[in-house]
Amino acid sequence: MPDFGIESLAKYLHLSPHQVARLADRGKLPGRKVGGQWRFARADIHHWLEQRIGLDEDEIVDVQGLLRPTESEQEIVLAELLPVQAIAIPLEARTRASVFTAMVDLAEATGWLWDRAKMIEAIRAREELMPTAMENGVALLHPRRPMPNILAQALLALGISRGGIPFGGNRGALTDVFFLICSTDDRGHLRTLAKLSRLLCVPGFLESLRAAPDAPSAHALIAQTEATLP
Repeated sequence: MPDFGIESLAKYLHLSPHQVARLADRGKLPGRKVGGQWRFARADIHHWLEQRIGLDEDEIVDVQGLLRPTESEQEIVLAELLPVQAIAIPLEARTRASVFTAMVDLAEATGWLWDRAKMIEAIRAREELMPTAMENGVALLHPRRPMPNILAQALLALGISRGGIPFGGNRGALTDVFFLICSTDDRGHLRTLAKLSRLLCVPGFLESLRAAPDAPSAHALIAQTEATLP
């Protein structure tokens, strides 16, 4: 797909062309000038949006609002993307590398992932580029770009370790809750990431998820909590 220009990116971000130009001129948007005109690579814009999901900053772009479903889109339902067989409690992994393997094995067990090796390499490369572990002990593993050629459909996997694992997050915090996001398109990936971010911010949800005794209990908790989201 072609790069965005000022006008097309403004429409995509629900901003005015003036706002987009100002953000670009101030270095707030990833872009480059070609022949004196701003151009924005779609992959860079999606990565920029991804980094802002869940941030509690005063951003000119309302990322959560931008990613609400349009009239032609269906609501993202996390519980439908996450089959019970793609949940491991406890997650039998003790190292960063074994987390990659264990999480992809869960995705493969759904029958919706066709190339285990490619997915492992893709999420490993993404983690090398920038770790997805957060200070709350959760990591949101995913490839840098969606991989529709090896997926029957978008899916999630979840693993909860009974002991934290060093996973490259900020301040050396340990990680014990791992989501794997396997998407088939950029917007679907961003919308799934945004919905997960909202779910994780529900008071008490993470504590209850960590205390879930088994996969069915965790799945039920996710479905019940998701249903309460505005």
